[in-house]
Amino acid sequence: MTAAISPAVPERTGPALRSNLIGRFWLVAALLTMIAVFGSLRPEMLEPGNVATILRSFAIMATMTLGLTWVMAAGKIDVSFMQVAALSNMIAAALLAAGHGWGVASAAGLGAGLIAGAVNGLLIAGLGLPPLIVTIATGGICASIAAALGKGTSIRIAEHGLLTDLLTTNIGPFPLVLFGVLLVYAIAWVFQERLTFGHYMYAIAQSEEAVIEAGISSRRLLIMLFVLTGGLSALAGLFLAASLSSGQPMIGASYFINGLTAVLLGGMMIHIGKPNIIGTAVAILFLAVLASGAALLGWADWKRQIIQGALLLIGIAVAVRANRKKGGHHAEAGL
Repeated sequence: MTAAISPAVPERTGPALRSNLIGRFWLVAALLTMIAVFGSLRPEMLEPGNVATILRSFAIMATMTLGLTWVMAAGKIDVSFMQVAALSNMIAAALLAAGHGWGVASAAGLGAGLIAGAVNGLLIAGLGLPPLIVTIATGGICASIAAALGKGTSIRIAEHGLLTDLLTTNIGPFPLVLFGVLLVYAIAWVFQERLTFGHYMYAIAQSEEAVIEAGISSRRLLIMLFVLTGGLSALAGLFLAASLSSGQPMIGASYFINGLTAVLLGGMMIHIGKPNIIGTAVAILFLAVLASGAALLGWADWKRQIIQGALLLIGIAVAVRANRKKGGHHAEAGL
């Protein structure tokens, strides 16, 4: 029996097409509206220096959540990404403080992230353990090691390196690192939306059994996705080390809700209920603009957190509803 992996999408015309476009791109309209409102209330919002700060934050967060987007697109979860970033951040800071250069520090930080991702992938895809439990455990281990490296405190970084230049050098209001991140996202979009790699990723979330019946190694793909998540989280940790000129063991805590919100909120556009590259990028920019605007308006932090929490709940609700509908379609299709 041949398993159907990608059900056909019915063609939409007229009002249905317009409704579909609104549903897929509403977050872009919300982002532009928010920029206009904040810009009118606080003109400094649109000043080059502030724009550069927003885009720098976007680049770091986008790096951290790219792998997470793919893991969640495959129907899995990784809640260790922020602790992996913190571990990489502290490893780099400790090595730099010990007199090693940025090359050694970066390699060690990235290596730690790749190892953490491989452990997650092998335990989840190889042994079939629950993703949430596994990544909570590995995240806790990473956080503990990060804290031990600094003995519970931050480590100052005095050495200037290439990553520092990428983050602090601007072309107009655009940080240099932004161009590299956008290039990576463009390549990732091609892989997810135009190549069989992306089709298999979505198919695993729909029916892993059907993927296996089609002769595809879902285990190998999932392990690769978790390794990628670990590596990119580690790279984001290195960016944070260069940006803050310090290693901070608790740096990942502030990125947990932001990361999950971005991926789930991004899954509410383009492919409703499916995490995707463009959706994640727009959602990250939305959250970065929200944080900047809230700070300029003097909002208490709890107000912004309430908004983000509400958005996270909406994102979860939409994803669950979409997955339930997919389950019904698959049952009808004999999957």
